[in-house]
Amino acid sequence: MKKANTTTPSDWRARTMARIRKLIKQADPQAVEAVKWKTPSNPAGALVWYHDGMITTGETYKNHLRLAFAKGPLLKKHDPQGLINTYRAMIIHEGDKLDEKAFQNLIRAAVALNRKGASGSKS
Repeated sequence: MKKANTTTPSDWRARTMARIRKLIKQADPQAVEAVKWKTPSNPAGALVWYHDGMITTGETYKNHLRLAFAKGPLLKKHDPQGLINTYRAMIIHEGDKLDEKAFQNLIRAAVALNRKGASGSKS
């Protein structure tokens, strides 16, 4: 699968990712956003959100968006709406409707798992 090199503000992927960014900040105002893994084939890189560890990444591909959760397998039990539709990621296609409340609950659960891990043997 090839990543899209750029998106424009009128592109559904850019609009959807902008909404996801807002939802994450609303769910956890302390979440920190960074851009990582810039490559020649993906000069924009991938968005990454952190709070007491990695929460999720946001990647833009030609035909979909992918949000990969660092603790995806553990989050499945906190995902009654089934947002995580692969082993650890949400795949969003054009026209998909995101359950925003369930997504924000998933972000909060990911942070809670990070905090639980942070209070253990990890520093």
